[in-house]
This record gives sequence, C-alpha cells and structure tokens, in this order.
Amino acid sequence: MSTVMHLPTNRRAFLRLAGAAAVVAAQPIRSVAQAAQQDFVASSRAAAAKTPIQVTRLADNIHLLQGYGGNMAVQTGPDGKLLIDSSYMPAAPRILAALEAISKDPASTLVNTHWHVDHVDGNQPMHEAGFQILAHSKTRERLRTPQSIGLLHLSMPAYPQPAWPVTTFEQTMTLWRNGDRIHMEHYAPAHTDTDIFLHFQHANVLHVADIWFNGVYPLIDESSGGNIDGMIHASAQALQLADNQTRIIPGHGPLGTRAQLVEYHAMLSTVRDNVARLKKAGLSEQETIARKPTAALDAKWGKGGMTPDVFTGIVYRTVRV
Repeated sequence: MSTVMHLPTNRRAFLRLAGAAAVVAAQPIRSVAQAAQQDFVASSRAAAAKTPIQVTRLADNIHLLQGYGGNMAVQTGPDGKLLIDSSYMPAAPRILAALEAISKDPASTLVNTHWHVDHVDGNQPMHEAGFQILAHSKTRERLRTPQSIGLLHLSMPAYPQPAWPVTTFEQTMTLWRNGDRIHMEHYAPAHTDTDIFLHFQHANVLHVADIWFNGVYPLIDESSGGNIDGMIHASAQALQLADNQTRIIPGHGPLGTRAQLVEYHAMLSTVRDNVARLKKAGLSEQETIARKPTAALDAKWGKGGMTPDVFTGIVYRTVRV
C-alpha cells in the first residue's frame, strides 16, 4: 500500500481496511483471510495510539478532529460537549486532551454515525469520561452482538455494555444544543444499514459520515446491508441539505465542499450505470471487472486503498438491475 505515506493521516484507517479487502479479494486463501482478520484491529489500534489529533475550527463552537480512524467533530458550549464518533480505543487519551484544549465544557453526548470499529471503538473510554452515547437503533444492536465484514473476512466480537448507545432513534431526531438545531437522520442502507448524518443548521456544518470517502472509491459494507444504490441516494440526500457555504465532513478524507460532493455523487452514478449495463447484459462479475467499467475515472478516484477492481466487484454484487 505505497499510497499511504503521501495521503492525509485521517485516511490511513480506510486505506488499511480497503487494502486488506484488496488482498483478500485477490487471494481468497484461508490463511490470508485469517491473517487479515487477526492483524487489522490490533494494528489499527496501535497506529491510533501514536497518531496525533488534528483540530480544525469550522464554526464558533464546532471543530473537526482527525486522527487515525474516521473523522470526528465536536460542538462545545454551556449545554456540554457533543462529540461525533470515538475512533479507536487507544486514541481516547489524545482525543480527550484535544477536547479539553478546545473548551472546558463538560462531556455530554457522543453520537455514533454507524457501527464500524474505526468510529465506535473508543465508546467505552468516552462513556467513562462522561459522554452518554446516542445512535441509530441498529448501531446499538450491532455493537451488542458479534458482527462481521465479509469483504475482509473480519469478525468482531460484541462490545461490552458501556460501549453501547443508551439513547437510540429510528428515522429522525432533533437536538437543540449550544445555540443550534441539530437534525439527525438515518439514511436508507448505504455504507451500512446503520448510517446517520448530523446537520448543524445554524452553523451550516454537515457531517455525512462514511457515505462519503472524499477523493477515493468508497468501501461499501455488503455484510451490513450496504449497497451502491443506497450510497447514491444518500449522497443526493446530503446534497439537498448543503449550499455552497456548507462545511461538509466526510467519514474519511479532508473537509469537503458541496462541489466536491457533487463530483463524488456523479462518480458513483457513472460506475453504477456502467456496471449495471454489463450485468444486465449477462456478464459475470469477473467478466465485468475485466471490461474495466471505471477506467475513465480511475486517475481521479483510484488512488486510495479501494482498488478499481475491488470496487467494481462490490458495485456488481449490490447493484439492482
């Protein structure tokens, strides 16, 4: 994975995840799959423990936090800190130090955008620091039971009870915190079946989570209900909420703009259409991959850990024709 060293720090977890997917997809040998499974979480936690937390101010009381896992954000104020996602468990001391440096407001609410390890692994230490965890109901169910990511042959045990959300919702939820109205909504299955977005309406900040990997082909977790049509619908839903001044936080990659999300949405739609056309014509998955339906897009989007061939396979398996 030679691309890792020159990409932004906050993409590394995705690159490791997607790179492992590429290895397993290319070599479906039991020993390779087992090695990927045993190594991924441990090595990611070790890297997270050593990765600094980069803080970027987005609004008067909203900051972006980027470390080794998924992109986090915090809203501060007299109602207490509202934190979005918790990264990997060993990153917790660095995250808490960054939060303390931003403001002395007390811990209040931790919102999980979905169930994946790079967004929820720090739940327990954040709960112990005073955060009450909120998420979609399916996130709670996935955290309290064993889960797997089939693309990686990766199995995750259930998390202990302190890591579980104590407040859940089904479709929408609104919080009024620290002078803002925060609208949360569950996407139809897209990256997973647990994805939500958070829209800080006064601050004009939108956290769209892992329905957007800014600048690269995304990981879509089929085992958790993810699919290409859902990703397209979710990105269109996010675009309806954003204007040209909206600060858009992707799940991975740098802070984005509406124009960049428009490009990403167009890329997803083009790949879906190209693959669906071949699948409908009767081509197999391997025959479709051999046709290189992403070729015109690879120079821009194929520089991440999710290779064009692996991404094409995911699209083929999840597209409706």
